[in-house]
Amino acid sequence: MSNDKTRELVVIGGGPGGYPAAFYAADLGMDVTVIDKELNPGGVCLFKGCIPSKALLHVAKLINESKEASEWGVDLGEPKVDIDKLRKFKEGVVNKLTGGLGMLSKQRKVDFIQGTATFVDNHTVSVETVDGETKELKFEKAIIATGSSPTVIPGLSIDSPRVVDSTGALELPFNPKNMLVIGGGYIGLEMGTVYSAIGADVTVVEMTPSLLPSADRDLVQPLEKRLKKEFKEIKTKTKVAKLEDVGDSVKVTFEDEKGNVTEENFELVLMSIGRRPNSKGFGIENTGVKVDERGWIETDSQRRTHESHIWAIGDVAGEPMLAHKATYEGKVAVQAIQGKRSVYDPAAIPAVVFTDPEIAWAGLTELEAKDQGIAIKVAKFPWSASGRATTLDRSDGLTKLITHPETEQILGIGICGPGAGELIAEGTLAIEMGATVEDLSLTIHPHPTLSETVMESAEAYYGHSPHFFQPKRKK
Repeated sequence: MSNDKTRELVVIGGGPGGYPAAFYAADLGMDVTVIDKELNPGGVCLFKGCIPSKALLHVAKLINESKEASEWGVDLGEPKVDIDKLRKFKEGVVNKLTGGLGMLSKQRKVDFIQGTATFVDNHTVSVETVDGETKELKFEKAIIATGSSPTVIPGLSIDSPRVVDSTGALELPFNPKNMLVIGGGYIGLEMGTVYSAIGADVTVVEMTPSLLPSADRDLVQPLEKRLKKEFKEIKTKTKVAKLEDVGDSVKVTFEDEKGNVTEENFELVLMSIGRRPNSKGFGIENTGVKVDERGWIETDSQRRTHESHIWAIGDVAGEPMLAHKATYEGKVAVQAIQGKRSVYDPAAIPAVVFTDPEIAWAGLTELEAKDQGIAIKVAKFPWSASGRATTLDRSDGLTKLITHPETEQILGIGICGPGAGELIAEGTLAIEMGATVEDLSLTIHPHPTLSETVMESAEAYYGHSPHFFQPKRKK
């Protein structure tokens, strides 16, 4: 079946890149069609990622705080978890948000088609709807926003209900007595935090020497110290050599850096070693769009592909694979489609790990500066000197600034502590605006708040933070 109407803009994928792009284009008066396999816009982020995981992490934080409350003179007893009710709460959050996006889609008169799109040629997609109907759509312009999928470890993929990826873990299939998380990145640590809070003995295995290898070590240390208490074990410099389903558990074979082999059984195993771009399986080879050796669609500074009327945004267009980066790219792409002067050139893209404590950073990190040979000056403010952090009984955090040693321009910021994901936006804005350390130090922050740590890290740069004394080094 074909449709003679030529669509002005077709967006393939309704995730955090696709639906904001579609809505923005519709707001600008364009005729927009979105094709996605889900019932409503939202994509992996809302249905199977960012949103459901944060709902569960909120509950995990509450459980952990209820246990800690006894130290503050409040005995709340041992928390009891109703796994079915918890699952229902998580699903309710997802349904509310995705349902709301469905309404916004209709209000904007976006033609949302639930189905799977395949390129037939440079100006045609074939859509197989969930009802089994197949139709061809002609389009003038297209945005590819197909996202990414969990990476599978070669040789370790076994057919077992006890081995899950992040999507499977978010389903809360059952409450395991023990759990193995393969991968010490943000997804694994977030889900490990959830399952640990609801009662599982969690073990994390990571091939590199430390957790979150892309983050600065001083930011990771407070988290690692806390997780060593909450988790049963953290195995670094260790790989998983074999998985075997033995019925009531999965037998896991570990091999450490010295070649020592050990075995252990787990009721649930989560594979979380990263994600891969979804650049295959939808006929991209039938267009002039090019894909690099890593699977990312090649784009220019406006996210235009080698096919001049087709754009690509989000995870499928390159790192970092973050929802807010995809949303930003969607806006750039739509502005380019409208013929406006627009370019993808963010000075900083914030990253947040929603563990407890949270870790967030934006701009240049110390690790990157060292690898690239960039001269920097670092200023740090420990949360042990923060009045607000002390009232929360969470003085284990840190706020740091990465600055240019001569101009004092802020090049990067890193924060570890409760609410770091909320605090990082100020630092991101400072980097984007080309602010200096003095700009931050002279900006009045409300007291007592955690946001003060940003101001006081700037004051610490000059050696006159009122709450933190750092002896000057002798020259």
